[in-house]
Amino acid sequence: MTAAARRERRKAALPMPLRRIALAGEAVDYRLIRARRRTIGMHVGSEGLVVRASRWVTIRDVEDTLREHAAWILRRLAEWRARRRDVLPAVWKSGAPLLFQGRDLTLAIHAAPQPSIVADLVNVTIGHPAPCGESDIAAAVDRWLRSEALRFLAPRVAACAVRIGAAPPTVKLSNARGEWGSCNRKGEIRLSWRLIQLPPELAQYVVAHEVAHLVELNHSQRFWALVEALHPGHAAARRDLAEWSVVLD
Repeated sequence: MTAAARRERRKAALPMPLRRIALAGEAVDYRLIRARRRTIGMHVGSEGLVVRASRWVTIRDVEDTLREHAAWILRRLAEWRARRRDVLPAVWKSGAPLLFQGRDLTLAIHAAPQPSIVADLVNVTIGHPAPCGESDIAAAVDRWLRSEALRFLAPRVAACAVRIGAAPPTVKLSNARGEWGSCNRKGEIRLSWRLIQLPPELAQYVVAHEVAHLVELNHSQRFWALVEALHPGHAAARRDLAEWSVVLD
């Protein structure tokens, strides 16, 4: 890596200050990141509105572009705010919502001699010896979510590995907040247990992404071609996944 490239990487790692612009009468904060690109890019996610533009593009040109796309930006910001939610209940009692495989299910808690948890299309039914003990219920659901995550993810990792001729890797669950998954040079794959809270097709995309790293430990064109072979339409899934980054926050 050249000295110039190292400087660019260090600058990119620094948090960019927020700027503010009025769009259709609404004050909107945005973060401007200088990047090597020919066009002005915009993304709405967990950090709000992020804009990427070449260092040659003036602030005036950036903000003119934002005004041109004001309706789209405001709509996306509204959609994002509406989507934000507590992914685990604030209070562990019957009636509280729990995000599971992309759906908001409702907790139904009752007394039972032994702990048991069953999910259907509407409820997560929890039987527990201490139905009023919130910490006990929270711990039981945490164990259940992790168990369900491994049960869902591990066989899909193995199946994808077979398709590319790789040995089934070791699969471990991760608590990482900054990434859905990772693959190291030893061929070990770590996947966030929170993937069980995503729609299954998005969790499957993450599996394909990490399994592809068993062959291509990079993000080259060969890597993305392999991801596409494992998960056709991966580009749309990748975009949709960004909408669910709140689960990691």
